[in-house]
Amino acid sequence: MAKTITTKVLVVGGGPGGYVAAIRAGQLGLDTTLVEEDRLGGTCLLRGCIPSKALIHAASKFHELGHAGNIGITLPQAASFDMAKAVSWKDGITGKLNSGVAGLLAKAKVRTVSGRAVFSDAKTCTVQTAEGPQTITAEHVILATGSVPVELKILPFGGDILSSTEALSLAEVPKRLAVVGAGYIGLELGIAFAKLGSQVTVVEAQERILPLYDAELTRPVERWLKKNGVTVHLKSMTTGFAGKGKSLKLQYQSADGASQDIPCDKILVTVGRRPNTQGWGLENMAVDLAGPFVKIDEQCRTSMRNVWAIGDLVGEPMLAHKASKQGEMVAEIIAGRKRSFDHVCIPAVCFTEPEIVSAGLSPEQAKAAAHQVKVGIFPFAASGRAMSMEAGTDGGFVRVVARADNHLVLGIQAVGAHVSELSGEFAHALEMGSRLEDIAGTIHAHPTLSEALPEATLAALGHALHI
Repeated sequence: MAKTITTKVLVVGGGPGGYVAAIRAGQLGLDTTLVEEDRLGGTCLLRGCIPSKALIHAASKFHELGHAGNIGITLPQAASFDMAKAVSWKDGITGKLNSGVAGLLAKAKVRTVSGRAVFSDAKTCTVQTAEGPQTITAEHVILATGSVPVELKILPFGGDILSSTEALSLAEVPKRLAVVGAGYIGLELGIAFAKLGSQVTVVEAQERILPLYDAELTRPVERWLKKNGVTVHLKSMTTGFAGKGKSLKLQYQSADGASQDIPCDKILVTVGRRPNTQGWGLENMAVDLAGPFVKIDEQCRTSMRNVWAIGDLVGEPMLAHKASKQGEMVAEIIAGRKRSFDHVCIPAVCFTEPEIVSAGLSPEQAKAAAHQVKVGIFPFAASGRAMSMEAGTDGGFVRVVARADNHLVLGIQAVGAHVSELSGEFAHALEMGSRLEDIAGTIHAHPTLSEALPEATLAALGHALHI
């Protein structure tokens, strides 16, 4: 006979949205139960953000060893890379973080149930656990089931056809890697494998790489790809594959309509992610959808009373930090606090070579919103810190977009080495309603990459000091 748990808050999904919602609900004294069918941490911690950045870091370290002669570093012989050891190191990181999440949930007195939740109605689910079925009824339900990779019928996952999950756990570096999709996942991993010695070829249906970012930001990435022998076929449509093993080929139609083959050892498919809405009884919950996503309001309420949805399940941008903030907010609303998801920006980072950060509006987006704008750019080629860390020659820069009338900052973008670490300052400036003069008047430590931000604002004001 199924055991029954009655709880105030039921959170379904233990990713960065779900576990944050559960921790915050527990901190607020709410009786909270979290159900997760896999390990705690979700896609981001286990199969996405963290493990991919670990592999990218290892690849960059290896690549640097072969390109450090100009700063006086030489090796008696060429460096070698042990993929299995790198994967083991990566798995150690995710293991420690997984244990950390479990500890935080326990500290917040959250009840954790392992297994897949399947809903029979909006407030009742059954979980098939190792000890048998368990029924859970709740006053409030927070849906945080995340997303899954999009699979192409012509390229089904399995064997030598990989999603990002399998690519992060390969036993060895493929000699030839074909990547389908030049979005951020495809290029982050494609560049990492190129640094490790793979011959990488990318096929993209759109007219340019990284179509979510403007062309000015992606130009330095294009230069790196060309310089390092990564072939990119734009306006090209994947049509299937042939062969297997050493005879594997990715088939595509080129921009001129010709059928082409790419000989490869592995095919990495990165054409996007879709919300995880299948297999757990969403159809029994009577919630409205907005296209493929669960429809919500500014407080993450669904159309069903006391059913909430957060993260990738509710739409773009599919970013872990968005999910976490939504989860925290929902827990506080359930506890009686007044909150809404009223953000000025959700910063996005692309861990390519070089890295890209975008917060707020680009110049084109600002103009499309009927703003007259001032734009200031400061190149890292003029930054002493960038030059001293070999980051001044990759075409990187910081760009500020502001209203022309009152100088309110509308957006800040950057491309360059390590610029991901500037994303917090960019978002903070936008959320605080900074003017150009506010940033220009804030003393930034020298020598740091962050100095490029006030320099960009000075450029927008018409009196740049160092360019």
